[in-house]
Amino acid sequence: MKTTCPWQLNVKDFRIMAGLRKRPHLKRPLWIIILVTFVIIFLITAYVSPLSSSTACYFFLSGDCTLYQSPSFPARELSDEETISQVVIKEILNTPPIQSADSKIAFLFLTPGTLPFELLWDKFFRGHEGRFSVYVHASREKPGHTSQYFIGRDIHSENVDWGKISMVDAERRLLAHALLDPDNLQFVLLSDSCVPLHNFDYVYNYLMHTNVSFIDCFVDLGPHGTGRYSEHMMPEVEKANFRKGSQWFSMKRQHAIIVMADSLYYTKFRLYCKPNFEGRNCYADEHYLPTFFNMIDPGGIANRSVTYVDWSEGKWHPRSFRAEDISFEFLKNLSSIDDGIHITSDPKRYKLWLSNFGLGFSGNVIILSLGCWDEMKFHSAKHPHSHASHC
Repeated sequence: MKTTCPWQLNVKDFRIMAGLRKRPHLKRPLWIIILVTFVIIFLITAYVSPLSSSTACYFFLSGDCTLYQSPSFPARELSDEETISQVVIKEILNTPPIQSADSKIAFLFLTPGTLPFELLWDKFFRGHEGRFSVYVHASREKPGHTSQYFIGRDIHSENVDWGKISMVDAERRLLAHALLDPDNLQFVLLSDSCVPLHNFDYVYNYLMHTNVSFIDCFVDLGPHGTGRYSEHMMPEVEKANFRKGSQWFSMKRQHAIIVMADSLYYTKFRLYCKPNFEGRNCYADEHYLPTFFNMIDPGGIANRSVTYVDWSEGKWHPRSFRAEDISFEFLKNLSSIDDGIHITSDPKRYKLWLSNFGLGFSGNVIILSLGCWDEMKFHSAKHPHSHASHC
């Protein structure tokens, strides 16, 4: 009888089975693995550092958003004061802005006395309580206020001389008082002759949804620009970095804090940028902030002001507007005026304020401005995402 022998595995069989169970090697492209890894890291980082349209930018850029650009510092050995200054400035710029549920704009009025257009500003602010703060620096006489928004808003003031460092001191004084309120995120410097060209909502949204400061900054190679530079500012301030611009600014909180922290560059301008110094007439209010921010955070400023002034007459002071100059069409089309005649860096851009109104026709300005604001509201209602209105 034939005996059936059970199947017995030997070493050779194990080798065959192992070969059968082994999966074929798949040659996956290396670039897919790298791409997937990068996407995962990107998403995790974006989750940890969430974006905000009105705060610091991290990965995504838009028209209203500019990343901090570390300036190129000179190759020479820096002094202790310069090193300390750079450390402080870098820390402030790299600190995310304060998140506030009640974000406000601080309106800083620089005036010799009573504000002639206070009634217009009262109408501008009315109904928007809690979204703004008012600070008044009156250099010559205590102003008389009629608006509830200005009563009790005068700060300690000192005398201001045109063209001297006292003008910058007054600006810093206003910033210091406004920074005491942690809800103030934007700081707008205005003169007594400034009037708003837009309604409050337009201005608020315009400033709160930007990540740059509107500081006028441009190169003027003529005698009224770099011709005012003094070599005594060396080595901290080189001639190549010397800039010029209008003093009227809109500044974000980080930059306002930096201005308060600066003593090194401020001292250079206090000592060597003044009228009748070495045969030159240097005016600190036109050069200090443009030069300072061009050096420490050039990518953080818009290189333009949102206040319109007319320099077409080519004089020491901008042109003052008279009653016959003002019309509804003038205010409506103002932001399309080419102001390149003053060597500005960015002509034909939107303006929020108009400066240098003469006295004596505030009523006419108020009526025209209110009509302009009403048209802007109508335009915004029809085109909520458009910025085409100039009024």
